[in-house]
Amino acid sequence: MSPPTNKAQSPGPGPAGEPSEPVGLLAGSHWAEQEQPVDDDADSALGSDVASSTASLSSSILEYRTIQGRTYHSDAVTDQEYWGSNDDIANEMLDMSHHFMTLFLDGKLYTAPLKDNIQNALDVCTGTGLWAIDFADEHPNCNFDIEDVTKPWTYEENYFDYVHIRWLTAVVKNWPALYREVYRCMKPGGRLEHIDAEVNLVCLDGTMPPNTAIYQWGQIWTEIGRKTGLVVNMVDSGCMDDGIREAGFTNIEVEDLLAPVSPWPVDKRQKEIGFFNCAFLTQDIEGFLTYVCPTVLGWTEKETLIYAAILRREYKECKVHANFKWRLVRAQKPLDA
Repeated sequence: MSPPTNKAQSPGPGPAGEPSEPVGLLAGSHWAEQEQPVDDDADSALGSDVASSTASLSSSILEYRTIQGRTYHSDAVTDQEYWGSNDDIANEMLDMSHHFMTLFLDGKLYTAPLKDNIQNALDVCTGTGLWAIDFADEHPNCNFDIEDVTKPWTYEENYFDYVHIRWLTAVVKNWPALYREVYRCMKPGGRLEHIDAEVNLVCLDGTMPPNTAIYQWGQIWTEIGRKTGLVVNMVDSGCMDDGIREAGFTNIEVEDLLAPVSPWPVDKRQKEIGFFNCAFLTQDIEGFLTYVCPTVLGWTEKETLIYAAILRREYKECKVHANFKWRLVRAQKPLDA
């Protein structure tokens, strides 16, 4: 296993300035006491070229739940486990995240050393499907299957040449079990690639005090993870590389990457990454919080919306030089498995 590397270092000017003793999670009432910012939507110029696709949808999937004006998958599909909205605002955010991630990886859809003649590939939890559609441009044929990835897979053993997993932070409780399903359904010699993000942000120049909304993002989601069992500390916990190794994969390679949350860096490429990251992050902050903050943390709707507005303002102001930490793990099922 190769050691983690930092290919996309934050261009912060000084040494790490993180507080040694975090203040912890601020109560929802703290945000209700703040003045709610007026959002001028200054960065709405970023558009989204949404590709269309068709899928076979069961009637139960179309029975959406509605919470505070946002729609969510029915309980029959998610067992009340998935907190993300599925409406047009959320889907546009997912499309924007695909553009950001592709830019972040130097224009690449994947980094695994794939053969030209692969037959079967799987994009786990594909979202709006843009990654799968783009992948099919290089490796023709694309189908969409609707199943619960956290339950035993219905695919046959030794079937996939490549499995791609991207950004399932706070979605899965039992990563070792999921990796075992990937291993079982993958051909000997097949490749797994998983890239995911840590909820606790990284700041290298002391511009992220504990009372900022950006710092509190990590505290909020860490508490949600503690109460729900969903894995939110995807990098700091080591769950990706540990779980992949325990499932039986070999030739494991790990890279740690930093992505600026806004266009604060001086470096041109980092600034561009920060711009598109900010556009994606600010597109639907409310969609991340509307379900979990009231149901898990007990926040009111007002507290949730004011926190989201303050977080959006902090992203756009570029005063907090924060980065999201991503971990990219590549691995292979042994040829003699």
